[in-house]
Formats: sequence, structure tokens, C-alpha cells
Amino acid sequence: MHGILLFAHGARDAAWAWPFEAIAAHMRTHHVDGPVALAYLELMQPGLPEAVDALVRQGCQAITVVPMFLGAGGHVRRDLPALMERLRTEHPGLQLRSTCAIGESDAVNRALATAALALATESLAGPSTAP
Repeated sequence: MHGILLFAHGARDAAWAWPFEAIAAHMRTHHVDGPVALAYLELMQPGLPEAVDALVRQGCQAITVVPMFLGAGGHVRRDLPALMERLRTEHPGLQLRSTCAIGESDAVNRALATAALALATESLAGPSTAP
């Protein structure tokens, strides 16, 4: 079984996570080969090690980690590889891989550009809805 693990930064405000939870929920309706889970680097639970452990307990023999970061800064270049190496040691039979940061995807950048343009265009038509 193949699990997908979305890996986000985390924040003190629980409301910060709702877009990631919505993405994971949407993916669960389309990924039929295994579970989709969400993990955080810091400030929120579960952390990456706990989420990987849970997916392994569910029967995953392969897990793909998708870093939900707009850019590949230090967390993606340093922290994630160190965590992945530790997890490979703890789960020697597990096929564990990661993708590029989600923001390095052309599809994501096109979607964000379209959404930003729509928001900016809408703002020209009426009062601001920002807090």
C-alpha cells in the first residue's frame, strides 16, 4: 500500500492548518492506493516521525512525502532530508521518498497566479474583504 504524507510547517494558531486539512481531505477522495495524512515540522501535531509511524501501522510499504512549502528554503533543503534519513533508518523496509516543494510545481504556480489575479480583480470591484 502507498501512503501520501503532506508535510507542512505548522503554526501556533490552529486555524492556520485548515487549508492543508482541506487539501488532504480532497486528496483522500481521489487516492485509492492508500491513506493520505498530514504532518508538521513544528508547533503542531503529528510530527513527521509520528505520521510515518502511523502510516506504517496502517500497512503502508511505500510513502511519498510532499513538502507543502511554497519555496525550498532551509526546512526543505536541510530539515526534511535529515528527518527522512532518520526515518529510513527506523523503517529499513519502507520505500520512503519525497517530492520537490509544492511551490516548485508549475501547476501550483499557475493556480496561484490565477487565484491572485482573480482576488486582485475582485478587489477593484468592491470594498476590501481582508481583515
